[in-house]
Amino acid sequence: MYPRLIIDLKKLESNINGVAKITKEQGKMSLMIVTKGLAADKEMTQMVAKHPAVDFMADSRVKNIATYVDGAHANNKMTVLLRIPMHCEIEEVIKNVDLSFNSELSTIKLLNEEAKKQSKTHNVLLMVDMGDLREGIFFQNEEEIFKTVEEILKLENINLYGIGVNLTCYGAIIPKSDNLGGLVEIAGKIEEKFNIKLNMVSGGNSSSIYLVGKGEMPEGITNLRLGESFLLGNDTAYGTKLEGTTDDALILEAQIVELKEKPSLPIGEVGVDAFGEKPYYEDRGVIKRAIIGIGKQDTDLGGMIPLDSDIEILGGSSDHTILDVTKSKNAYRVGDIISFKVEYGAMLKLATSEYVNKVYIR
Repeated sequence: MYPRLIIDLKKLESNINGVAKITKEQGKMSLMIVTKGLAADKEMTQMVAKHPAVDFMADSRVKNIATYVDGAHANNKMTVLLRIPMHCEIEEVIKNVDLSFNSELSTIKLLNEEAKKQSKTHNVLLMVDMGDLREGIFFQNEEEIFKTVEEILKLENINLYGIGVNLTCYGAIIPKSDNLGGLVEIAGKIEEKFNIKLNMVSGGNSSSIYLVGKGEMPEGITNLRLGESFLLGNDTAYGTKLEGTTDDALILEAQIVELKEKPSLPIGEVGVDAFGEKPYYEDRGVIKRAIIGIGKQDTDLGGMIPLDSDIEILGGSSDHTILDVTKSKNAYRVGDIISFKVEYGAMLKLATSEYVNKVYIR
């Protein structure tokens, strides 16, 4: 059945090998694989759990982690919650998560209370905002950082595992040796002030990995969290392909439901489309238009890349995507399949849509 997402597990495993060579061999850092890009797909997470180079398995949804926590533990992997825990999910966090990212002391205290109830010690990574302005204690507020650390160390069922940073996801701030170096300095000050040794200084996500190849990753960064690099073979700072990885481990296939020659300009007064936006149309004369059975409810049209480079995506609605196939050398017919590579936004929607089937290559 179509549409379907082809998931090549062999290529994904090879991508882990590629990023592990960069992070673990060149960078001497631990490797955290992020599973949320494919919504913690069962086949994918089983492969990740068994991979010897993976140290941590991470997701932003507790529900996802719960599906693979047993497999992770059976293979000596720690489970990690990337998104700051909500107060309403504290019980499930302690039940399924070994390490959670935090920035609010009130939340950490609730984690401590629940960990005591479950007879566990829960690890926390204190997030520091180095300028991207998403989560974390702002780096210039060192007194708040130190005060928070002091309070965490008083909690009997909480272990301060380390500190971390997130970059590029909101403010699009590129990881550099200066901002990551600043994180390392803060880690050093914490260790000196409180006479402790942090297990982890996490230097960000797939936007940070390029620094390893350039030899600019600050010494003292001990971990990277990789999702897109593993799934799509990209560094997300500059969009370059990483050595030893491939960008076609995930392929979307959709079926043509209509194929007709029509004008390129709609006829009549133009209002707004189904999403409240006023579209723009280019006059190309009469063109051959193919409609495929997938739409904005299932994917991000801007993140679909046709494998047939002569096809252009014109737009779409909730359920349909319209293609200009005029210049294609292929004689398409109704019922034929069009294949696409996908970018991150498209991948996220495809993975979570119940209307997109998944097929595996093992």
